[in-house]
Amino acid sequence: MLNKNLLLGDEALALGALNAGITGVYAYPGTPSTEITEFIQRQQLTKERGIHSEWSCNEKTAMESALGTSYAGKRALVCMKHVGMNVCADAFINSGVTGANGGLVVTACDDPSMHSSQNEQDSRFYADFAMIPCFEPSNQQEAYDLVNEAFDYSEKFKIPVLMRLTTRMAHSRAVVESKEARRENELHYPDNQRQWVTLPANSIVRGKQLIKDYAEFENQSVTMGNNVLTDGKDHSMGVIACGLGYNYLMENFPDGCPYPVLKITQYPFPRALAHELAGKCKTILVIEEGQPLVEQKLAGVFETGITIKGRLDGTLPRTGELSPDCVRIATGLKPHDAFAPSQVIVPRPPALCQGCSHRDFYTALNEALKEYPKARVFGDIGCYTLGWLAPFHAIHSTVEMGASLTMAIGAAQAGVWPSVAVIGDSTFTHSGMTGLLDAVNINANITLCISDNLTTGMTGGQDSAGTGKLEKICLGIGVDPTHLKVIIPLPANYKEMERIIKEELEYKGTSVIISRRECIQTARRNAQSKNKK
Repeated sequence: MLNKNLLLGDEALALGALNAGITGVYAYPGTPSTEITEFIQRQQLTKERGIHSEWSCNEKTAMESALGTSYAGKRALVCMKHVGMNVCADAFINSGVTGANGGLVVTACDDPSMHSSQNEQDSRFYADFAMIPCFEPSNQQEAYDLVNEAFDYSEKFKIPVLMRLTTRMAHSRAVVESKEARRENELHYPDNQRQWVTLPANSIVRGKQLIKDYAEFENQSVTMGNNVLTDGKDHSMGVIACGLGYNYLMENFPDGCPYPVLKITQYPFPRALAHELAGKCKTILVIEEGQPLVEQKLAGVFETGITIKGRLDGTLPRTGELSPDCVRIATGLKPHDAFAPSQVIVPRPPALCQGCSHRDFYTALNEALKEYPKARVFGDIGCYTLGWLAPFHAIHSTVEMGASLTMAIGAAQAGVWPSVAVIGDSTFTHSGMTGLLDAVNINANITLCISDNLTTGMTGGQDSAGTGKLEKICLGIGVDPTHLKVIIPLPANYKEMERIIKEELEYKGTSVIISRRECIQTARRNAQSKNKK
């Protein structure tokens, strides 16, 4: 029996994974991927079957846990945003060598235009690099259907599969038809135990096999039917449309595209279909969300005489999201009439919430640092990164998760004093703990400030792995108990906060200050829940 639901792309993929019989979803929250796991957490089926859906400490632990589930013969889903692929890269790339047993699907949600990210990287490159197949849906129904196919494909070919979404796909809604959920797999171990041990002797053999398998993956990209070449009346140009790019193309041609179109939903790139398209057209337009992966590949696919257009030659924007409008112009259609920009709307840059604990912490920190004009504050990834903006201007760098600590160590060794690191509670347990161990081992002259709002605030208030444990973690790592301080960031406590911060700045070694007060947003939600009861 088919059911119809209005779903986000994230939710469609989540429902597809549930109905594919997963035993667990492993993830760290990150926009635009967060809603996948949250959707699974809310479902009755999750409760009935006891499907694992708690958040992991980071993307690497998520990927490794999912590998363990796959090893046991059961199906696992891994979810993250694109920069999370960097964190799990070691495990992900080696999973191409180990292969899969139970179906293993890794979902990466890319963020072109950097709506809430520090770069525009394209996760398809990871699949290409690791020789792992990749599926890229063009709409919500495909997101649901393809994740089912991806689990079957993973088990058939004993290989993980990457599912790639982008922001507009993840966060737009459409009606999705769904089927009943299949049962979970029974426990069963891999037939070939050797390939799961990546000693060189085993990996050399497995690496050669993966190359042979990759040739079959390419064949599947041609024969499975997900990549489709459709002819058109006008052969002056052909179009290769990848994932969401196909959706944008067809929005401009509701009655059918006049050009031959190669729709790409499955990778490795189907070179045989591209050659067939090139036999029809001497000019090919490549429409792909993200970086020009396919466009670059085409340089080695065709002989001379084929003109390739896309992001690299300026036919489409080199950076940022695509849109139906820019695709429209690229295909030779006249642009739609546009409204003149409003002179009334004033830009509203993001800001820390009123009442946010980070505000009070930064106020005290700035006051304490007035006596240290050469001080540098190394920030990290989280809502507290907004402390770089007015009125605080409190941090000098933000690179990636966990970099605050280790950058502060390096700067201190280079002669910077005071060298201060600011990191959130969730980011600290994600990738800051090892940096603190480095600092403790050399007694680096840094002051670490953990801004603990008792949640993962930037992505909507998910549970933080370190809640209630930060002091024990720091002491276990080896922080001197006399230089582990807790402050409550409130205006009434400013003088006391400034005094403690100055004391620890003056200490010639590694000190930790935990600034703890609940996120104002989660505090409000918790209060509302209590009132309803």
